[in-house]
Amino acid sequence: MRTLVVDHPLVAHKLTVLRDERTDSPTFRLLTDELVTLLAYEATREVRVEPHDITTPVAPMTGIRLATPKPLVVPILRAGLGMLDGMMRLLPTAEVGFLGLVRDEETLEASTYAERLPEDLSGRQCYVLDPMLATGGTLAAALRFLVDRGADHITCVCLLAAPEGCARLEELTADLTIPITVVTAAMDERLNEKGYIVPGLGDAGDRLYGLAQ
Repeated sequence: MRTLVVDHPLVAHKLTVLRDERTDSPTFRLLTDELVTLLAYEATREVRVEPHDITTPVAPMTGIRLATPKPLVVPILRAGLGMLDGMMRLLPTAEVGFLGLVRDEETLEASTYAERLPEDLSGRQCYVLDPMLATGGTLAAALRFLVDRGADHITCVCLLAAPEGCARLEELTADLTIPITVVTAAMDERLNEKGYIVPGLGDAGDRLYGLAQ
């Protein structure tokens, strides 16, 4: 597994505002959207392309276009939905699937409660959107779900990550033989006793959409 922490002043600036407890939900949603677009630029460096012949106003040439099958963007419900528009801004022709995973706050184990994905993902590149890589259990469950359906290349886009979560994710996916990359805006200090990232930004879902469950 490869981990990429995006080092860019605009990323750091937007993330700082996201972290601030005074930032309201509308501003949080807007900044999340903008931040994900910046992360997506790095996350898509290995997106698959194929040659494509065109004619410019001056001469014919061979350029490139996104290869088929199209990439699949998979937001993890519910918080991952707040990252979807920012990702699709860079990959407007990608397809979108949805995966609902919930973490038991006592055991910290993730379980699937909903999914809307193609049955066959053979040969597909997948981009998984999950704001917080905390304990690693949710992402590991998502990756295994996608690989079981045939996905052969997965990039995870996260706003924040914790060292414990990255280590756990790598451990839980060690038997998967496909390329896995984590792209994040920051690697924070640690997890607290409740499994939250420190200093973090709180519960991303609550800050995006409010406290209603």
